[in-house]
Amino acid sequence: MTLAPCPAQDKGRRYDAMFLEFVCEREKGNNDAAFDLLRHCVEIDSTRSEAWFYLAQYYAALKDKDTSLAYAKRAAELDPDNATYLETLAQAYMGQRDFQQAAETLEKLYDKSRDRDDVLGMLIQLYEQLEAYDKAIDALSRLEVMEGKSERLSYAKSQLYTQKGDKKAAIAEMKLLADQYPNDNGYRCLYANTLYQNGQQTKAVALYEGILKEEPDNRMAQMAMLAYYHDEKDTLRQNRMTERVLLNKNTTLQDRLALMRQVIAESEQQGGDSTRVLQLFHRMLAMPDTEADVAIFCATYMNLKKMPQDSIRPVLERALEIAPDNAAARLQLVSYAWREEDQDRVIALCQDARQYNPDEMAFYYYQGIAYYQKEQLDDALNAFQNGISVINDQSDPDIVSDFYAVMGDIMHQKGREQEAFAAYDSCLQWKDDNIGCLNNYAYYLSEKGLQLDKAEQMSFRTIKAEPKNATYLDTYAWILFMQKRYSEARIYIDQTLQCDSDSSAVLLEHAGDIYYHVGDKEKAVALWQQALERATDNKPSGTEDRRAILTRKVKLKKYLKE
Repeated sequence: MTLAPCPAQDKGRRYDAMFLEFVCEREKGNNDAAFDLLRHCVEIDSTRSEAWFYLAQYYAALKDKDTSLAYAKRAAELDPDNATYLETLAQAYMGQRDFQQAAETLEKLYDKSRDRDDVLGMLIQLYEQLEAYDKAIDALSRLEVMEGKSERLSYAKSQLYTQKGDKKAAIAEMKLLADQYPNDNGYRCLYANTLYQNGQQTKAVALYEGILKEEPDNRMAQMAMLAYYHDEKDTLRQNRMTERVLLNKNTTLQDRLALMRQVIAESEQQGGDSTRVLQLFHRMLAMPDTEADVAIFCATYMNLKKMPQDSIRPVLERALEIAPDNAAARLQLVSYAWREEDQDRVIALCQDARQYNPDEMAFYYYQGIAYYQKEQLDDALNAFQNGISVINDQSDPDIVSDFYAVMGDIMHQKGREQEAFAAYDSCLQWKDDNIGCLNNYAYYLSEKGLQLDKAEQMSFRTIKAEPKNATYLDTYAWILFMQKRYSEARIYIDQTLQCDSDSSAVLLEHAGDIYYHVGDKEKAVALWQQALERATDNKPSGTEDRRAILTRKVKLKKYLKE
């Protein structure tokens, strides 16, 4: 005969089956189903802790902190020996900023796991937040038993005594550490710092001076004496110690820069005389192991003081000498060469940068433009094409757009029209209002009689953006001419001539062609004659052919389609 299971056994089996199903759904990532199954688990048996624990996590994810805390507390009550539950409950209390309950929970956790130094660390922070300094000190002492005496723990304990107002204990704590390591000037400095902070300046200064006699380059003692001279308003000694600290090879870069910021601030308060500031910078830059950041800071200060480029340039070159991969210094030097129109210098700086900063797109851009200005088209194209390889989602759209725009201009000059148009399309994908590209793209399409509607739309955007730009007006007028919209073309070519008192031969020829087609042949011939006269001023490639066509137009008084 088989006995029926008792109700308790049946409830346990149902709970276990439901909880197992929850685990499976959770593993599949079906969180809604898993959440519902957990709630059913609690309905079946509310005395099982694990369902409450996992429900607390789900409610935390739903940002329902109160319910999450209540469920975490319930789980810990049902299984008080579970360290995970206690730690989760403590975290929940901290999330509610209930630091007292969090500390009490962590104390229970520490009682069960006395090797948990991380728990003691959290207790120290909580007790300090609660201003329960005695308890914080007790937690530190427990941590000290576990880890052994150390600078970190002694200093932390001393600071807690200071916050508590027990100056004597704060000093005693650091003296104990210094006495334990009598030959370590670092600990002696910490002891002196504690004396100074707690009102015993005379004794502290004597200790600092003793340390500096033994170890003249001791950075901690120097910084402490610098603060002391500042407090005493002893400017002469403060300035001397400032120099010692700045020129000390043991001074950290962070301290060096912070001190220079202080020197600059004081200089500005006293009238802004840069003489002493620059002397300090130049002495640091003369040090064999100086940092590039010092040179950059110096250049920044000189820029703010509006000093000439010739005086700043050597500082930036020193930065590159120290750190050839310093992109900030090199970019500033490139900008100087750019302003001076020294394309060779721009090219050389950017060529080196491509070795040290191969992912910095700006260097490819400036090098490409410099080559383009020198009419070295192949070299320019090479620079731009190499630069394209480093473009990414974080690249500056303005620079990338100009990359492709200039590439399109180069391709056009080399007779590679389809590649030029593809480059212009790429340019406009990055910046659809690149006005220079829109103008050139529209004009070159009109020259070929291609996609005139698209060309007209692009050109119209340029004259809306810059309605007095003669180049853009001429392009738009010419596209209207190509579309046989002659009356409209005349309106815009007239605006072009008004905006350009020194019109080019091409512009004047366009004007003549337009006037011819609106029936004003006399004006057309006059404009062609002016174009012919302007065409003799210089002779770029193809000018002779242009002059021949213009001569025939004037002689025949007739528009000639090329």
